[in-house]
Amino acid sequence: MPQLNPNPWMWILLLTWLTFLIALPFKVVARKFSRNPTPEGAEKPPSAPWFWRWH
Repeated sequence: MPQLNPNPWMWILLLTWLTFLIALPFKVVARKFSRNPTPEGAEKPPSAPWFWRWH
């Protein structure tokens, strides 16, 4: 059964993953995002406790 021979397919798989792991992180890091998140204030507003009706 030739489809069970891992010799050529293992190298194709490894080279593909190496390409993804080497090339793509640089492309993602180099991307410029148009909307930067704004930092939130240090103080958080007080939250009211939840009332659970169990009975």
